[in-house]
Amino acid sequence: MWRTPGRKQAFGNIVLLGILMVLINTNDVASRKVRVLDSFDDSAAGCSRKYSASLADFGGVGDGVTSNTKAFQAAIDNLSLYASYGGSLLFVPPGKWLTGSFNLTSHFTLYLHKDATILASQDESEWAVIDPLPSYGRGRDADGGRYISLIFGTNLTDVVITGDNGTVDGQGVTWWDKFHKGELKYTRPYLIEIRYSQGVQISNLTLMNSPSWNVHPVYSSNVVVQGITILAPVTSPNTDGINPDSCTNTRIEDCYIVSGDDCIAVKSGWDEYGIKFGMPTKQLLIRRLTCISPFSAVIALGSEMSGGIEDVRAEYITGINSESAVRIKTAVGRGNYVKDIYVRRMTMKTMKMVFWMAGNYGSHPDNDYDPNAIPVIQNINFRDVVAENVTMAARLEGIPGHPFTGICISNATIELTKKPKKIQWNCTEIAGVSSDVTPKPCNLLKDLGSQNTCNFPEDDFPIVKF
Repeated sequence: MWRTPGRKQAFGNIVLLGILMVLINTNDVASRKVRVLDSFDDSAAGCSRKYSASLADFGGVGDGVTSNTKAFQAAIDNLSLYASYGGSLLFVPPGKWLTGSFNLTSHFTLYLHKDATILASQDESEWAVIDPLPSYGRGRDADGGRYISLIFGTNLTDVVITGDNGTVDGQGVTWWDKFHKGELKYTRPYLIEIRYSQGVQISNLTLMNSPSWNVHPVYSSNVVVQGITILAPVTSPNTDGINPDSCTNTRIEDCYIVSGDDCIAVKSGWDEYGIKFGMPTKQLLIRRLTCISPFSAVIALGSEMSGGIEDVRAEYITGINSESAVRIKTAVGRGNYVKDIYVRRMTMKTMKMVFWMAGNYGSHPDNDYDPNAIPVIQNINFRDVVAENVTMAARLEGIPGHPFTGICISNATIELTKKPKKIQWNCTEIAGVSSDVTPKPCNLLKDLGSQNTCNFPEDDFPIVKF
C-alpha cells in the first residue's frame, strides 16, 4: 500500500502540506508516490529508512539498452521529499540499468541487489560538464571543466551507497581510448564523487572499469568506505581505487582493489590552488586492504597534497604484484606538509620496491605555482613489515636543501628477488632511524639496533565509532 507521512510528521503549516500532497499524488511517472517495499529488508543496508521505492516504480528498465537517467533522477527527486520524515531508500533490482550521471540527496540510501548492475552510458550528452575543483584549478586530463561523476552528490548529510555486492560498471574503455589518443575535451568522469558532505557510507559493492578514479570523497567528513571490490585492467589509465581528498575523519577498510594506478591515493589539492583552498586530509584510517597494482602504489600520499596531509594510520595491508607499498609523492611548488604518518603490519609479495619517497614528482597545473612553496615531510613511521620477491628495498629522495625528516622503519624483513638491484637503499636528502631492518638500510637511517620500535598511536579516531 502507498504510504504518506502520518500526522505526527506533518508540516508546520497546511500550505506546505498541501503542496507535498500534490507532489506525491501526481500521476506522472516522475512524481509517483513512495511505498514501503514488502520484499526488502533495509536493515541490511546499514541504516534503516522509513520510505523506500524501486527504480522500476519510476519507469526504469533493466535491459542494458534503455537509458534510465531520467528514471534515476525522478526517483531520487521524489524520495528527497522524505528527508525530514525518516529518510528514504532507492532499491535497484536485478537487471542491467544503463544510465548517465545522477545526483543523490540527503538522508538517503542507494541500494543495489546482488544481481543489479548500473552501467555507465557511453553517450557523452548524458554527462554534464562541471567546473574544476577549486583546490585543483583545472581538470586533471585537460584545462577547464570536467565531466560530472556517474554517482554524484554535493552538500549532503547522511548518504549511503551500498548493496548486496551489486555492481557499478563504468564501461571505461571508450574513455581510456580517448585519453590515449588525446581526444578528451574535458577531464574524464569518476564513478562516485561526494563533495562538501558529512556522514557518507560507501559499502558492499563491486566497482569496475571506471573511466578514471573510482571513489572520490572530497571536502567531506565522517566518511566510511567498507567492503568494496574495485576491478580495472592494470594498464588502464588513472583508475585509482579510493582517493580521500581534503577529508577529515575517514575510514577505509576491508577493500580489495585491482587498479591501473594507486589503490589508495590520499590528496588535498594541487599547488597554489590547494594552498589557497587550505583544506587538509587528516584523521584517515586504512585497514585490511588488499591491492594489486603492478605500475603504482598500494597507498600513495600525494602528489596533489597542497592542502596538507596529516595523521594517517594504515594497518593490515597486503600488496601483491605492485610497484611500491607506501609512496610519498611531492615536489617544489606543492607547499604545506605530509606529516604524522603511521603504518604497521604490511605483507608484500612481488614488489618493485617497498618504501618510496619522491621530492621531484609530478607536473604543475600551470606556471603560476610558487617555487618557494616547499613541502615539509616529517614523522613518517613504518613497522612490522614482511616483503618477499622484492627488486629494491627503498628509494628515498627528499628535496635538495629541504630533507624529509623523522623517518622511522623498524622490524622490517625484505626478501629479495633472484635478480635484485645492486643498490638496495637509495637515500638522498632524508634523515631518520631504523631498527631490525633487513637488508641493512642506508646510513641516513641511523641503526638503533633492537632498541627502537616506530610509533603507532593506540587511541581511536572518532570515525571508528561512526
